Amino acid sequence: MPSTVVHVGLAGLVGVALLADRFDTRAILFIMAATALLDLDTLLGIVVPGTHRAAFHNLWIVLVPALALYWDWKREKSVVRSRWGAYGYRVGWVTLVAVLFAHVLLDAFYNGVNLFWPVHDRFFDLSGKLLVTDQRGLVQTFIELESGGSGTTVSESTARGTTADTHYSTGFDPSRGSDPEPADVERIFPIASSGELFVVTLVGYMAVGYRVLESRYRCD
Repeated sequence: MPSTVVHVGLAGLVGVALLADRFDTRAILFIMAATALLDLDTLLGIVVPGTHRAAFHNLWIVLVPALALYWDWKREKSVVRSRWGAYGYRVGWVTLVAVLFAHVLLDAFYNGVNLFWPVHDRFFDLSGKLLVTDQRGLVQTFIELESGGSGTTVSESTARGTTADTHYSTGFDPSRGSDPEPADVERIFPIASSGELFVVTLVGYMAVGYRVLESRYRCD
């Protein structure tokens, strides 16, 4: 699964691209930190089993702040506008985009997350591929549907278990729910689980570093 290092690197790449002339060190660090915080449910999952990739890995973690930010923007006496002006809105929206794409959806397309928890307790694994062939045309396997007596539904390969029976192994909680935990269990803390993720992560951190140096040089 993508590590926090990967999420933060990709969030940095999103921030560099979308902040444009609003870029500064404070803004990009805020975006990267907010993206990293979602992985705190890894620790929460130790105390409340099943909440890893559920408590903070859902669409509400983005939708609720987005609605609040939009509501504040429409108000005549805006809190964000009065304190930070247009800069505050740009940083806020870019942060939400980074959290959604660099963390929630990245994990959803990489072994799955509980997208609608706690309103609907079901993990969705959107791992798959998109390709074009000369025989089958456009093929996607992200969301697999199956037909039955109750109509067309999402297949079990896409809709997985619930917080009661789904466990994602981490370096902090590698036991996969076994009790007691084996004494020789290996604790793995991934950095980049594939070459593709490593390259994207490296580019993200390099882009952030370049923009930070550039902004400081221009200020001087």
